[in-house]
Amino acid sequence: MNADVVIIGAGPSGIFTALELLRKGSKKKIIMVEKGQSVENRHCPKDKTRKCMNCKPFCHITTGFSGAGAFSDGKLSLSYEVGGDLPTLIGEDLVQETIHYADQIYLEFGADTHIEGLEHEEERKEIRKRAIQAGLKLVDCPIRHMGTEKAQQIYLAIERYLQENGVELLFGHECQNLILKDGVCEGVTIFDGKQEFEIYAPHTVVATGRRGADWLEKLCAEHNIAHAPGTVDIGVRVEVRNEIMETVNRVLYESKLVGYPKPFKNKVRTFCQNPGGFVSQENYDNNLAVVNGHSYKDFKSDNTNLAILCSHNFSIPFNQPIAYAQKVGELTNMLANGQILVQRFGDILDGKRTWQKELSQSNLRPTLPDAVAGDITAAMPYRAMVNIIGFIQAMDYVVPGFASNETLLYSPELKFYSNRVKMDTDFNTNLRGLHCLGDSSGWTRGLMMASVMGVLMGRKLAEEE
Repeated sequence: MNADVVIIGAGPSGIFTALELLRKGSKKKIIMVEKGQSVENRHCPKDKTRKCMNCKPFCHITTGFSGAGAFSDGKLSLSYEVGGDLPTLIGEDLVQETIHYADQIYLEFGADTHIEGLEHEEERKEIRKRAIQAGLKLVDCPIRHMGTEKAQQIYLAIERYLQENGVELLFGHECQNLILKDGVCEGVTIFDGKQEFEIYAPHTVVATGRRGADWLEKLCAEHNIAHAPGTVDIGVRVEVRNEIMETVNRVLYESKLVGYPKPFKNKVRTFCQNPGGFVSQENYDNNLAVVNGHSYKDFKSDNTNLAILCSHNFSIPFNQPIAYAQKVGELTNMLANGQILVQRFGDILDGKRTWQKELSQSNLRPTLPDAVAGDITAAMPYRAMVNIIGFIQAMDYVVPGFASNETLLYSPELKFYSNRVKMDTDFNTNLRGLHCLGDSSGWTRGLMMASVMGVLMGRKLAEEE
């Protein structure tokens, strides 16, 4: 099988690469390979079973058209300051300009026109003042909230647009390897569940998202694709009552706070805040269960959840950050018998585990009902745990009540980013014909920045015609 462009992974980077090629009038034959299913065929049985069924061969929440985006909170961060390190590669101005461009595309396909975080200036100043006093930085970032259910509708519309305009989408197909000859990437080997076949193309775009970070890391090692050790984020998903977060939710919708708590001074940040949201479980390879969160546009809970993530950067001789984070997750899963572990913050400070009975007596009821009450500190590395505790206590100054005894911490919350692939500003790797985009490349984090990378890749490929 031959194509002009083969895209591995149908997440935002891959999707926007194909979209931009079409918008530029490209006549290139585009094949997109996705081991998951189309948006309309992605269904998590937990809606009915009320517990994770550990679906095989992959989790529908993380795999399929639009990647984890279809079941995420559907938040588009509209500032270049949020979403990874792409601005250091191509420049802040180009990134911000392309964010605006990609945002307009989301609007064309049905995203809500309302932007969160632009109003209530005086209250924003007060929140920033309290953050400064607590030793934290508040990052201004307007948010366009699609919502979990609306995001699925938007990505379904994009999926159908691509199909109607000649993009060949191969669902249920898994990329096995690259086809290389004399330092040139000539295509990929694909497995459809029954047999292998090859797709040859002058340009191979790998955009496999966080879900494919481990796979890409192995490819880099096998084929000597130039890369540098990346960052992994290890942390927890925190859940509190909406009353605690009421002001922040109304003024900012998402409070993006960054700190460097003593004594270790690692970077710790909030991520993916979901007012009235729900804590959820995702399953990765090797039966690794990790926690996440999302919120619907209309259906709301009594709680707000957000991630607190501690960044880990490793140096010589260690070069397996993803494997390290996976081990942390596996140990936590072991304590929870393969599920998500939950503990009250007050119990952590008291040096005791949490019991299920205690959760049922609290003002705060978990929105992940099958999470197992236990002791996160028995699995979380000391450095990460100390950083997280210090950050939560600083957050309490900005949001009084955040560090209350009944605040819930779910673990493991892990963000895998591939070892950062070395590329030029046109996203060319050291193997001619190979390009790596999105979260799996190590350069982006989140829907919008991955979409931006796809737009720019599509433009570069269209310029060849």
